Amino acid sequence: MNWCGNETNPRNRRKELAAVYAAQKGMDRKMADCIREAADQLHELLMEGLGRMVAEEKVPAVPLPAFRVEIPADKSHGDFAANVAMVSAKAFRMAPRKIAELILESISLHGTIFDRAEIAGPGFLNFFLKPEWFSKVVETVLTEKDTYGKTQTGAGKRALVEFVSANPTGPMHVGNARGGALGDSLAEILSWTGWEVEREFYVNDAGNQIQKFATSLEVRYLQHFDPSVEMPEDAYHGADITEHAENFIAENGDKYVNCDSQTRRDALVAFALPKNIAGLERDLKKYRIVYDNWFRESTLHQNGQVKWVVEELTKRGYTYEQEGAVWFKATDFGADKDFVLVRANGIPTYVVPDIAYHYNKLMVRKFDKAIDVLGADHHGYVPRLKAALTALGADASRLDVVLMQMVMLMRDGEVVKLSKRSGKAITLVTLLDEIPLDAARFFFNTREANSHFEFDLDLAVEQSSQNPVYYVQYAHARICSLLRTMAEQGVTLEQCKKDALALLKQPQELELIRHLASLPSELDAAAKAYDPSKVTKYATELATLFHKFYDACSIKYAETPELQQARLLLCEAARQGISNVLHILKVTCPESM
Repeated sequence: MNWCGNETNPRNRRKELAAVYAAQKGMDRKMADCIREAADQLHELLMEGLGRMVAEEKVPAVPLPAFRVEIPADKSHGDFAANVAMVSAKAFRMAPRKIAELILESISLHGTIFDRAEIAGPGFLNFFLKPEWFSKVVETVLTEKDTYGKTQTGAGKRALVEFVSANPTGPMHVGNARGGALGDSLAEILSWTGWEVEREFYVNDAGNQIQKFATSLEVRYLQHFDPSVEMPEDAYHGADITEHAENFIAENGDKYVNCDSQTRRDALVAFALPKNIAGLERDLKKYRIVYDNWFRESTLHQNGQVKWVVEELTKRGYTYEQEGAVWFKATDFGADKDFVLVRANGIPTYVVPDIAYHYNKLMVRKFDKAIDVLGADHHGYVPRLKAALTALGADASRLDVVLMQMVMLMRDGEVVKLSKRSGKAITLVTLLDEIPLDAARFFFNTREANSHFEFDLDLAVEQSSQNPVYYVQYAHARICSLLRTMAEQGVTLEQCKKDALALLKQPQELELIRHLASLPSELDAAAKAYDPSKVTKYATELATLFHKFYDACSIKYAETPELQQARLLLCEAARQGISNVLHILKVTCPESM
């Protein structure tokens, strides 16, 4: 009989969970999640209680809606709360509070990690953890060390995270800086939750932007020998184009002045584009981003995959001709409108290589998830891309797109567009010249991707508690300083006995431990939502709770040596938690500040 949503028989379910946990321990003993284990134990305890109530005919044998076991916001309501009595009232035709009373009569907390239970309000059930659970959390952190927080949620699955993918014809802008921090951190979060992750940069080395790049280089090259040659208005006018042309001349002189235009353009692009791509790779490495793959659009043209997309869609009957152009029947697959695949002049539109590229991700390289971090201006583009993939037989649900809103740089409350140092437009490189790299990596991940972000340049360099990354780093440095001071006084972590952890009973101690315990769950939530801001929020809250604990609970003057040892171990656990989170974000962990 099905008692709760998709849950099976409670006793069988408990056996299944035990088997899962046993298998997990066999694979990797460093995958503890104290919060999840407690929640699962409570859920199964409640399911057994409901089963017993049915067997004793205290309630009717009817299917129940799924109930939630969650952590209440108000800690006076316990460590966990369950709404099982509330959601089952209609099915049982009984007042929620009466159901709650029957549940408490039908369960036993003996042998569990729960100390007591209470009924609150109309029928909510609140549960309080035993002190041993809190000790176990600290022990777990101290045992797992730099792997603490890792889970196996995504084990056995592969994810490709594509981000930045800036136009190789020019420098990276501030939007790329946000996308870089977001995409790289997301890839790391997925890796920490068990996914096999590859980072990819898609190099647009074909198409209109390359043709414009070639035109711009060609004009600057010819202008060197004939100043009367005019640059088209829609060409690239940046100083980098002129620099490339002059360097090309230094190597080749007038060799290409009198040859045909295509030969000249090809030579110029072959000279300049690799330098631009190498520059992108160099600048991104400075930003602590290293890609597994640099995938070139040109390979899709060379191996025939771009041509194949059009031919295959036509073969399947999903195209039509109109005014000499080839259109895709995107509306047949849920898109808002049809769109052109091949122009009347026979040249494919930009979307065709994109379709081929994502088909390659899903069907050729067979990633379980292809995750793109794109600007919000791609909003209408995504359903059209998914429509084409579906038409080609790919599972478009395996493509997830994170749409990222604009960034505004602020200084003295005003929008800033020019670099303070160079007086030029702010690029990724000039931004990192003006603010600490740690601040950039952290700040860009303090808001959800779909939120407009005002980046405060003044705050990013401020060394105060108002600066979130400084605040978190200071907590780490503060703990390191404390541990050094205590070691100088003859008290080291190696001397501390873990059985002293049972002495940690103050509210500030327990709240800090609860937060440490939630790291695996928070990482799972961040991975599921593709939201690194959950990690920065976690880090900030962890630093806050440590500072509260440190100010309220004396370590140096603790009442007993045993309590001092317990608090030192808690400090080290907090330090480890901060270190692990900053590692995920690729932010440094200073030992002194």
